[in-house]
Parts: sequence; structure tokens; C-alpha cells
Amino acid sequence: MFSFTDTELIALVTAFVWPFVRISAMLLAAPIFGAGTVPLRVRLVFAMVLALLIAPMLPEPPAVQPLSMEGLVVTVQQVLIGVTMGFILQMVFSALTMAGESIALSMGLGYASMVDPAMGVQVPVVSQFFVIMGTLIFLAMNGHIALLDMLLQSFYLMPIGVEGLTRVDFWGVASFGSAMYVGALLVGMPIVAAMLMVNLSMGVITRASPQLNIFAVGFPMMIMLGFVLIMLNLPTLEPRIRDLAMAGFGLIQRILGG
Repeated sequence: MFSFTDTELIALVTAFVWPFVRISAMLLAAPIFGAGTVPLRVRLVFAMVLALLIAPMLPEPPAVQPLSMEGLVVTVQQVLIGVTMGFILQMVFSALTMAGESIALSMGLGYASMVDPAMGVQVPVVSQFFVIMGTLIFLAMNGHIALLDMLLQSFYLMPIGVEGLTRVDFWGVASFGSAMYVGALLVGMPIVAAMLMVNLSMGVITRASPQLNIFAVGFPMMIMLGFVLIMLNLPTLEPRIRDLAMAGFGLIQRILGG
């Protein structure tokens, strides 16, 4: 029979539990993996499999009692690290949602909304279209594989321990919000600017011909031209998403100390 001392048993448990906590927290907050359409059981099983595969390759965990106050601090740090990694990439997709909202309002489709499965909130249909396209582009550029690779590297760049994220790291995450707004502006500005010119043109036409029914002619024309502009703007979507994703991965690496 196998016999383990208390120290050996605690070492075996902590070698699996703390990586599992960080991995499951990341999968909970990350895009695609943390979408509402992915069942919670699937995420837990996936996190357990990753933890079992990664645990033998990780550095020796600290000799800390898991149920002590110090062990609680280590657990909280792992949760914060995992959630921060996933939240940064979630902000990349939030930029697409914001861009879609601004485009939908300029087209007159702000009322047409549906539930976003990733966020669980009502968003315009145009935003949902941009999120779907962004997800497909993210998968095509192997962003999900890069995220899992970054997760493995995080255990070497920021090993499991009492020390983890600092105030400067959280300030860096908050500052990344400006990059999210800039990304949303770059994605939506060409279409919003073009729709503004269309609205001005319709105003001039209505002023020149008051008998023209703006509700019967203007709104369908703006919606049609909006879809045409979205189609013409699709080739520029891939480099925008790539730049935002690279900025997100770069921030994650800087926070981890890489």
C-alpha cells in the first residue's frame, strides 16, 4: 500500500489545486471559453484536464498550508491572475461591441437588439455581427492557442506564491481601456462618418423637396447603405482585431513580468 505523510499529501494537493484555480478563473473570464453558451461543467472538466497536464511541468509550489491565511492569500492571487488574463482579452471583444453600437445607431438599427451569448446582455444586431466576425478571426489566427500558451507561460513568469499582481498591474489593466476605446473608434469611425454624410444629404434633400416622405425613403436607404458600408469595411476588420489582440497579449506578458 502507498503511504503518504501529511507534508507529501499537502504538496500533492497544492500542486494540482492552485494551478486549477488559476486555469478555471481564466476560462471563466476569457472570451470564447467563458461564453454563456459553454456549459459550466464543460469548463470545469476542461480546466481539470489542463491542470492535470500542466501540473507536472510546473515549478515546485510553495510549502504553504492550503487552509492557512497564507494559503488563502495564494488562492486569491491565483484567481486574480486568471481573471485578469481573461478580462484583458474580453476587453478586445468589447471594443467590437462598442463599434457595432455606434454603427447601429447611425444606421437607425439601434432598436434591433438580441442577447449576446458571450456577455449575456442585450446588444444591437450589428454588434453581434461584429463579435461573431471577431471570434472567427480570433480563432483563425490561433488566438485561443496563444491564450493557452500564455497561460502555461504565466506559471513560469509569475510562479504560484503569496506575491502576485500589484497596484501597478491593475492600473495597467485600467489604462488598457483607452486602447479599447481607440480600437472601437478605428473600427466604427469610417462607417459612422459615411453615415453622417448620408444623413446630411437626406436633410438637404428633405429641405429641397418637403413633399418627400423622409420616413418612407430615408430610413430604408440609410439601412441599405449601412449594410453596404459594413461589407466594404470588412477587409479592414482583420488587422484591427489583430492589433487589439496583440496589444492585449502584450499587456498580459508585461503584467506577468515577461
